Amino acid sequence: MDFSEISRRGLVMLGCGKMGSAMLAGWLDRGLDPASVHVIDPYPSDWLRAQGVVINGAMPDHPAVLMIAVKPQMMQEALPQVARFGGGGTLILSVAAGTPIAAYEAAFGAATRVIRAMPNTPAAVGKGISAIIGNATTTAADLDMAEGLLSAIGQVVRLSDEDQIDAVTGLSGSGPAYIFYMIDALAAAGMAQGLPPEMAMQLAKATVAGAGALAEQATETPEQLRINVTSPNGTTQAGLGVLMDDAHGLMPLITATVAAATDRSRELKR
Repeated sequence: MDFSEISRRGLVMLGCGKMGSAMLAGWLDRGLDPASVHVIDPYPSDWLRAQGVVINGAMPDHPAVLMIAVKPQMMQEALPQVARFGGGGTLILSVAAGTPIAAYEAAFGAATRVIRAMPNTPAAVGKGISAIIGNATTTAADLDMAEGLLSAIGQVVRLSDEDQIDAVTGLSGSGPAYIFYMIDALAAAGMAQGLPPEMAMQLAKATVAGAGALAEQATETPEQLRINVTSPNGTTQAGLGVLMDDAHGLMPLITATVAAATDRSRELKR
């Protein structure tokens, strides 16, 4: 990514917890000048203090980007600190969960360029995926800049409607927790069949990680990859007979799981 505009005008981070730190680490690795980054955080980590960024100091008058990465419950208290960056001169990029674009327009003014993003926790290892949507004031260049910044922590998709954020939350935002639970379930199933606990967990973690990497890199669909592993009347087919049961298998269970998380995301906005 070309950081020239940010280096010239500066980037302000409102909050720099785990997600913000993951993004900042990615930007610094890609060549962003730490002196151009201004962080507002009441409890900066030791890692953050060692990066050479400006912490709780004087901020630029017209930064290129204001990134909002505070917890939703802190939003009302935190936004007034940066309200002066509204009006359109600064791009507002939010990675905070649960706060709609309309709330930022109310806080910063309707003319403000706002992009809302929903990343997920694998961002911590550069394997996240973020969904972005901008308000009517944002330009194609704004979306390109947001995508460039978020690509430091993984893949980026663009939404056509802000309401899709709820489904993204239910699928990829909450999804890592579903996978972690599946790892636990696989390990427990292995132990039930006589494997030692540490070995069962190692096998479960490596199987999920390896299958995910293969699914991302292969040209074949996940369906075809599954077929490739499934010999007629073999062990995999026996297991899939349980997992693919139309009434009680994984498909209806995952559908209900994502729906429940999506519905809760919609409820939390009200």
